[in-house]
Amino acid sequence: MSLFKPKFITFDCYGTLIHFEMGETARKLYADVIAPEHMDQFVADFAGYRLDEVLGAWKPYRYVVLGAIERTCKRWNIPFDVAVANKFYDAVPTWGPWPDVTEPLRRVAKEFPLVILSNAMNSQIHSNVANIGAPFHKVLTAEDAQAYKPRMRAFEYMFDQLGCGPEDILHVSSSLRYDLMPARDLGIRNKVFVARGHEPSTPEYGYTEIRDIGGLPGVLGL
Repeated sequence: MSLFKPKFITFDCYGTLIHFEMGETARKLYADVIAPEHMDQFVADFAGYRLDEVLGAWKPYRYVVLGAIERTCKRWNIPFDVAVANKFYDAVPTWGPWPDVTEPLRRVAKEFPLVILSNAMNSQIHSNVANIGAPFHKVLTAEDAQAYKPRMRAFEYMFDQLGCGPEDILHVSSSLRYDLMPARDLGIRNKVFVARGHEPSTPEYGYTEIRDIGGLPGVLGL
């Protein structure tokens, strides 16, 4: 990516900035019922159902998680317990940032307004953002937008709130499926893929790839 001075730098939150621990939580909660050699597939199925659950009309994120784990349990022919399922949702606000996040973001925030667009509830995300320890211009959620990424409506809500267009931002995410694919379709030319290993790199989507947030200041010429 040639040097670009965006009006805003926008971020996915969970997975990109915050260590998203849904998989680790699933491994703990279902360790007694899923054999170790099958756990990777169980976790992958849970992730797939979470994506499917956000593609329709907006609903509170608790029901996204509960619906996804219920469908995963059905697929694996194991009992679904709503009390166990709620532990996933209740854990989200306790999660903290990846160790590479805070210092680089503080540097970048001195030059550019930082914005989060997250598939979250307002009651969840603000404790996660506080744990990051960097200043954000705005924190926008799926609850605000009444739509989850990868739906374009979530990004359109962000443009409206910021008073800008796709040409004005640099969007940063570790997810192609939730963020960078719809970002390209919306005309966001300037994108950064944070290669954290939970999705494969697909350079055809047109982004600059960095290993972690420590690489972001260099992308911006800082």
